[in-house]
Amino acid sequence: MVNYSPEHLNLTFAALADPTRRRILEELSTGDRCVTDLAKPHAMSLPAVSKHLKVLESAGLISRTKDGRTHSLKLEPEPMRQAQQWIEHYRRFWEESFDRLDDYLTKLQSKDQPE
Repeated sequence: MVNYSPEHLNLTFAALADPTRRRILEELSTGDRCVTDLAKPHAMSLPAVSKHLKVLESAGLISRTKDGRTHSLKLEPEPMRQAQQWIEHYRRFWEESFDRLDDYLTKLQSKDQPE
């Protein structure tokens, strides 16, 4: 298994836990946006959206560039790739475990069948 920093995974999953932050990431998946453009579709104040953006930045899911007074945000997919790889590792683990359990139960069932 690839080694992951538990702190980074925790930050990623915590950031992804909020539906507003997931919507922001969806919007950024189509291209870079400025803060005000990201705030428009959300029924909240600009400072509230900025708090969500700070969480996403802390998790490394977005990066910010500043051009004068305009802050442009960009999606940074690497933390999500790492989270997906971590999930994939455990998906395979559980599928293999369930396959072994299925094999075991099938063997037990065949022993119980009269010949």
